[in-house]
Amino acid sequence: MLDHLKLHLQGKVIILGIGNTLRSDDGAGSVLASRIKDSVPFLVWDAGLNPENYLNRIIKEKPDTLVIIDAADFGGVAGEFRIREAGELQTANLFSTHNASLSLLINYLQSNIKTNIIVIIIQPKTIALGETLSPEVSATLNSLQDFFHVQPKQAQ
Repeated sequence: MLDHLKLHLQGKVIILGIGNTLRSDDGAGSVLASRIKDSVPFLVWDAGLNPENYLNRIIKEKPDTLVIIDAADFGGVAGEFRIREAGELQTANLFSTHNASLSLLINYLQSNIKTNIIVIIIQPKTIALGETLSPEVSATLNSLQDFFHVQPKQAQ
């Protein structure tokens, strides 16, 4: 699965973390973006709850690949993650506080720039109020953090 992602990390890459860090595992995308922001060869932005605020920045940067990281309930095991290309999400059965905005974000970007959009979806254990990640999601973020840190330097 990560081998598939590695194939897309060529040229100019933007990583966009999405999440609500006040709702436990729902903050996974934001937490990962914050962790890797200054230590990977890619542009990394933590969009928090407002990914739409990054649309113009993404369009202006014209990335070859946009990687979106978000927590969503896809019926998997807590901490499990899946990597999907934008087109695959149209038929995916997901439950997330960001689903509507994520679909709109992807559709808007695809109509304005030519970029490969990859989404990393992380299965939350809980999205209850709280700032602590579950052990399962925390372990997944550690693995993804390690993955991104070993990527070779890309031209920006």
